[in-house]
Amino acid sequence: MDRSPAPEPFEALQTAGSSASAPPHPSGGSHEHRWLILGVVGIAQLMVVLDATIVNIALPSAQQDLGFSDGNRQWIVTAYALAFGSLLLLGGRIADLVGRKLVFLAGLAGFALASALGGAATSFTMLVVARALQGVFGALLAPAALSLLTTTFTDPKERAKAFGIYGAIAGAGGAVGLLLGGVLTEYLDWRWCLYVNLIFAVFAMLGGARLLHGGRPVDRPKLDVPGTLLVSAGLFCIVYGFSNAETHAWGDVRTWGFLVVGAVLVAAFAWWQTRAAHPLLPLRVVLDRDRGASFLAMFISGAGMFGVFLFLTYYLQQILGYTPVKTGLAFLPMVAVMVVISVVTTNVLVPRFGPMPIVPLGMGLAAAAMAWLTALDVHSGYAAHVLPPLLVAGLGLGLVFAPAMSMATAGVAAHDAGVASAMVNTSQQVGGSIGTALLNSLATSAAANYLVGKQPTPQVKAQSAMESYSTAYTWSAIFFAVGLIVTVVLYRRGAPVHSEADGGAVHM
Repeated sequence: MDRSPAPEPFEALQTAGSSASAPPHPSGGSHEHRWLILGVVGIAQLMVVLDATIVNIALPSAQQDLGFSDGNRQWIVTAYALAFGSLLLLGGRIADLVGRKLVFLAGLAGFALASALGGAATSFTMLVVARALQGVFGALLAPAALSLLTTTFTDPKERAKAFGIYGAIAGAGGAVGLLLGGVLTEYLDWRWCLYVNLIFAVFAMLGGARLLHGGRPVDRPKLDVPGTLLVSAGLFCIVYGFSNAETHAWGDVRTWGFLVVGAVLVAAFAWWQTRAAHPLLPLRVVLDRDRGASFLAMFISGAGMFGVFLFLTYYLQQILGYTPVKTGLAFLPMVAVMVVISVVTTNVLVPRFGPMPIVPLGMGLAAAAMAWLTALDVHSGYAAHVLPPLLVAGLGLGLVFAPAMSMATAGVAAHDAGVASAMVNTSQQVGGSIGTALLNSLATSAAANYLVGKQPTPQVKAQSAMESYSTAYTWSAIFFAVGLIVTVVLYRRGAPVHSEADGGAVHM
């Protein structure tokens, strides 16, 4: 098995899945419009990413308006996560089969219609169905968007800039969702947290229809039906099991049972990929060291970053008494740092040093920021105590997301770009589901343990909440520390190497 270093994107795309008669940009946009294409793709990615947090802000108002119970509230979030997480790999392969422009536009249109349905919901069932449909069309849209970016920017330097911006959007979208959700809920209505997607979608569809090419490789692959069924069912079971753990005990059969079945199905999928004539996820995509390290980095950071977005949001609102809008504004400095660092990292640092020192450093800084947040108490102030670790977290995540996304798709053959892009989104989505469930479970246990034997006065309740947040920050720091070790071990040392030998795949 040849594990030669992955080539940079330009050489890869010149040699992978192309022919002399193929057009110069068969899978992306026209050369002169590439930066406008980045804007279109960025809008679509922002819409998908911020939807995970913007709806959380709207939930209390939606619950009061539609009259559903606390027990049912989780399904507004879970329905989206289940559909999105389980169908991403299929969505990526459909983009490779049908054409990225068509799938991108179809995903945008479907996501917008599902958002309109959710905004107009008159019942709990209608809202859940809309959220599930958002997940389905998001699973088409997200990998198509990233694969369009991968195949549009073929010059290594320009590709670095593009992925720096894209990585910043992907990492900061959750915080933007908190701010936008707070503004819309506070000044308009919770329904606008869904209607706002129509505005994003219109701009992205107009730009996409005008700028994008078809994007279907000449040697398009065939669909692996058994693999599709195995991995979709497996990911569904895993996401459902961890989502169920947020509201039920780990000993509940619906928690461990779904997790076990999901693990078996994913293992069966991995086995089948070694034997399928046309595998859904070819081993050449995941067995490259840099690419595999990048998938794991996205998975781990997806799990760990909820220590910032989820529990720090609770702290700001429940302990410091921030409004939703003020909470969103509190995250803006972190977002600004992520944007700047993401661009600098992919454009300057990774081309010079490679991902090995950069991504592990980001993991270490994120771990340090999480550990720093454990020092917060009920009397902490924003400027002196919250802002400094928040800035460090933004620095760390900026060093992780953009390089990991870029390396995860570098050197991938044109006919595998969709499924490789889907793996990036799948890693982050499943990591986020697992992180949310684990951190929620550990935080809830910590709060309950603190209350044992104490009178539930307001001060004691506040301190129990602080114990739960501190526990979440601690475990989030552990996640990032594990990510540091994993990325140090797996990433190749040195700057990315040019190669004209192949498409960067691992030959089996």
